[in-house]
Amino acid sequence: MQESKRQKQVAGLLNEELNAIFLRMGLTMMNGGMISIASVKITPDLYDARVYLSAFQVKDTNEVLKTFEEKTKEIRKELGARVRHQLRSIPELKFYIDDTLDYVFKMEELFDKIKKEEEDKK
Repeated sequence: MQESKRQKQVAGLLNEELNAIFLRMGLTMMNGGMISIASVKITPDLYDARVYLSAFQVKDTNEVLKTFEEKTKEIRKELGARVRHQLRSIPELKFYIDDTLDYVFKMEELFDKIKKEEEDKK
């Protein structure tokens, strides 16, 4: 099912505000790596938001996810203060690790390996 215009608008607003909140709270650098928001998906009723985090050069992504889950209440409170005039209710936040970057690196390694094997055969 495709996202509605309102879902996209709210997701964009949440993405923008959460980025600012993460910067203020010092959540962009963890475990020797960088954390950023890959995307925000919101349910049609606008009550639940899935925040996909991109972790670059982070040693333990599970620990990062645990940290965000522990700070969810504080993040949601700050978000509520920032968007209270734009949204009737503040969505519940659920954090997930976006592993598409890892997938891209693995695919590139496989393509390089295949290319090298083909060159060795020639």
